[in-house]
Amino acid sequence: MFSAKSLVALLTLALSVAATPVARDGHISLSFAKHVNATGTAHLLERDQARAKIIKERAQALAAGKEARSLAVTNEAVSYIAAVGVGSPATTYNLIIDTGSSNTWVGADTKYKTTSTSTKTSNSVSVSYGSGSFSGTEYTDEVTLGSLVIPSQSIGVASKSSGFSGVDGILGIGPDILTQGTLSPATSQTIPTVTDNLKTLGLISTTSIGISFEPTTSEEVTNGELTFGGVDSSKYTGSINYVSLTSTSPASYYWGIDQSISYNSATILSSTAGIVDTGTTLILIATDAYNKYVSATGAKLDSTTGLLRITTTQYAALKNLDFVIGGVTYTLTPNAQIWPRSLNSYIGGSSSYVYLVVGDLGSDSGEGLDFIDGQTFLERFYSVFDTTNQRFGIATTSFTTATTN
Repeated sequence: MFSAKSLVALLTLALSVAATPVARDGHISLSFAKHVNATGTAHLLERDQARAKIIKERAQALAAGKEARSLAVTNEAVSYIAAVGVGSPATTYNLIIDTGSSNTWVGADTKYKTTSTSTKTSNSVSVSYGSGSFSGTEYTDEVTLGSLVIPSQSIGVASKSSGFSGVDGILGIGPDILTQGTLSPATSQTIPTVTDNLKTLGLISTTSIGISFEPTTSEEVTNGELTFGGVDSSKYTGSINYVSLTSTSPASYYWGIDQSISYNSATILSSTAGIVDTGTTLILIATDAYNKYVSATGAKLDSTTGLLRITTTQYAALKNLDFVIGGVTYTLTPNAQIWPRSLNSYIGGSSSYVYLVVGDLGSDSGEGLDFIDGQTFLERFYSVFDTTNQRFGIATTSFTTATTN
């Protein structure tokens, strides 16, 4: 088993997020960094499966017109965080970037500091994330994202929180319907996200977010960029392929798309609906597809890490894993399918094994949410979450075929 003490250095990633924002053609780009929780890195699969379960339950409740307080669980083992200013003068909070939830809140680590721009509302706010939660009071306050200022953004201020270590809260950038039921007594009210308000104020021309991740084997690096209102053409190669969001429930309540998956040219998951999610670490696929992947790769489930493992000999024989989205094939090379080997010890693994980042979703295909393309997928591509046009964009990058792992 791994030692929490051995991971202390990894937490310093969170301190490097405050890089200078860059404004380009009516949009703003912010750097962000990877954060690994020293107390929660083991059993990534269990955490991701818990998130998947809550994601489905939340959407089913919304579809039935029921009040639901639970939102998708934020994976606290591995997350990406951005520096966000709140108040005037602004206090900087390191917030998890989450496309699978939509409430923005602070106070988990750094406590909320009221200023002249802080206004307390009559609503309490409470969100359960499965492996964590927060409850407190809704405020409106000035929120600063680089050079963009939202004068009156609804935020949650935590009086209690659990499951969040080394971060201050969440920057929720999912669909605003996911905020429904989180306020009390205004349970039917939805809360405009920061992206919604940036568009309403005319600060960005379109309600979209471009996200650049990069694979890394380093414990200390700022390796991501979040662009509000546009895309950063320097972060991708070729052109962006846009696809309409899926109409299949429950994936349709999130950033849902349709895709198929094949391994070594053999289909393991026929075209079906699922979601793209920055809050999930691994790539989760329906159980029937997962079993086909296991059989094809010869992988074994590792009880210590919770991940699939293969030998170095099996890794040498590993084939491409192809995702077909909007008629275009996006390939995860063998190297892109494995956990960074230099970080094996951080998940309790052995240097003699190779660990795969594909995991079991926990249910068979046909349920309307049959995959989750998480961080380990997104690190190889550029992604665009476009609310205005109800579409998702994806493009290759210089890291798509990198062999860093």
